[in-house]
Amino acid sequence: MPQLVLSIEGVEIRRVNLQKQRTTLGRKPHNDIVLADLVVSGEHCAFILEGLADVTVEDLRSTNGTYLNGQMVRKQKLRDHDVITVGRIHIEYLSAAAPGDFGQTTAMPLGGASTYGQAAAIHASLRVLSGSSTGLEMPVVKAVTTFGKPGIAIVAISHRRNGYYVAVMEGGDGPLLNARPIGADPVPLGDGDELELAGTRMRFCLKE
Repeated sequence: MPQLVLSIEGVEIRRVNLQKQRTTLGRKPHNDIVLADLVVSGEHCAFILEGLADVTVEDLRSTNGTYLNGQMVRKQKLRDHDVITVGRIHIEYLSAAAPGDFGQTTAMPLGGASTYGQAAAIHASLRVLSGSSTGLEMPVVKAVTTFGKPGIAIVAISHRRNGYYVAVMEGGDGPLLNARPIGADPVPLGDGDELELAGTRMRFCLKE
């Protein structure tokens, strides 16, 4: 199955399996991939799946353009490991997800059931605090969302009945929460908590 790997300054923030015939990306909430960044248009680009594995990226008349391997494109068929750039987000295209790859959501023995629908009034996100992507917000909308850089550090943020929790999946004592090692056991997350992951600082935010 084709897959998109989204990253900021080398830190992986999300993986999306392309299962739909058309997957849209943009700033507005109705998109399949929502990027809360002012340089991203409301409806920025779309990934069109043809057959089982052929994918084309199409710019949707965005303000700042969609770039493929450094060149602005309007519509172009993708090849394995092509890199699409949208604002400050780099998106690597994989023609097939490798077995064991972390997906957009990942089954983990964290316990508890997700009740996101019951707490729809609360919106969680991570705000980047360091580097050129400072100020960028990444929504946390899945039952379990993974962030990080494979081979270096990966954490999982899970949404449970009584709130949000973070746990280390890869990286040992590297990832920090409020300047302290997180560990493998899930730790509660509160509004304003700061995560440090692979050299990038992020603040966990809760909004009604």
